[in-house]
Amino acid sequence: MTKPTLLVSACLLGQPVRYDGQSKPLSSPRWTTLRQRFDLIPVCPECLGGLPTPRPAAEIVGGNGGDALAGVARIQSADGDDVSAAFIAGAERTLNAALQHGCAQALLKANSPSCGNRRIYDGSFSATLRDGQGVAASLLERNGIAVWNETEIDSLLDPEPPQAV
Repeated sequence: MTKPTLLVSACLLGQPVRYDGQSKPLSSPRWTTLRQRFDLIPVCPECLGGLPTPRPAAEIVGGNGGDALAGVARIQSADGDDVSAAFIAGAERTLNAALQHGCAQALLKANSPSCGNRRIYDGSFSATLRDGQGVAASLLERNGIAVWNETEIDSLLDPEPPQAV
């Protein structure tokens, strides 16, 4: 029987693709279960958009990922460069990878301007989080792909709450 596919942020799988050239591999015991249940498809939207590793940190200014996709907000690097086009291109390539591999779900890095599914940094480069999605997470969800982050692995694996007896 073929396992379902799961799109996963490459940095969570130990690939050094984060803006700082590092990875954020998870040590959750649930990783074993994820690997048993899914074929994992690694992606890094920022790399897919053509950004180098390492690269300056970036944050969404003037909105969230959906706003950036609509051209209302922009993604700015800590150096002041507008990197919106690269983030949007990376989000589109991430969506294409998900569709090509038949992914119905994605497990992405929390708080990222690309991958954050619940919260993102506020655009002030002051380490302040606010509610909102990153660019790739927003595009995936708009296209019917459920997006989880690394703190939600239990919910991803056990989407149904236990029934009271």
